[in-house]
Amino acid sequence: MHALTILAFTLCFYGAVMSVPTLRKRATADNIVVINSATSYCLIVPKNAHTNIGDSETPGGEQTYCSTSGRTDATLQGLLADNFWSNVSYATPTGVNGGKIVQLTGCINAGTLDRLVTTDGGGQYDSSGGDDGTGNPVGSQCTGYDHYVEILEPVSNRACLRCCIDPADCPTTMDTNGCPNLIPGNYFTCG
Repeated sequence: MHALTILAFTLCFYGAVMSVPTLRKRATADNIVVINSATSYCLIVPKNAHTNIGDSETPGGEQTYCSTSGRTDATLQGLLADNFWSNVSYATPTGVNGGKIVQLTGCINAGTLDRLVTTDGGGQYDSSGGDDGTGNPVGSQCTGYDHYVEILEPVSNRACLRCCIDPADCPTTMDTNGCPNLIPGNYFTCG
C-alpha cells in the first residue's frame, strides 16, 4: 500500500511539473515590437546607419525604433519620424485557429530613417525563427503576444508587422515572399 501511495504521489508531481508552461525571459526595451495602434508602435530596424536588413541579422545588429507615442524608453529605443508610414492600416484579424492577431501593413518612407538603405530589397525579423527558433534578433518579443513577424522592404517602400498568439499566424518561413504574401492586408499603392 505504501508503494502505491508513493507511486501515485510521484505521478501527480511529475504530471504537475510537466504541465507548467515554459516561461520566456522578458525582452529588453531595445529588443521588442509593439502594436497599440496605427500611431503607437515599435518595430525592429538595423542598429547601425545605412545597413541592409540582411546584414543587420547578427547578434547586436538590430534595435527597436518607435513612434513618438509608442516609445517607452528614450535611452534604449530610437525614434521614428512621424511620417515613417506614408499609409498604414491597423487591423485585428482572427487567426487561422481563432487566435488573437494585431498587425500593421502599408507604405513607408524608407528615406526618413537613416538605418535603412532605400535600395535594399529587405528582410525579416521575428520572435520564433533563426537557427534555433529563438528569434532574429534572439529573444525579441512582441509586447502582449507570443510571436511576431516583421518584414521591411525599403526598395518597395513597404512594411508589415504582425503579432500573434498562435505561431501558425506568424510564419517565419516566407521571408522571401514579400509582405502581401506573408501578412495579407492593405498595402495601398506601394505593393
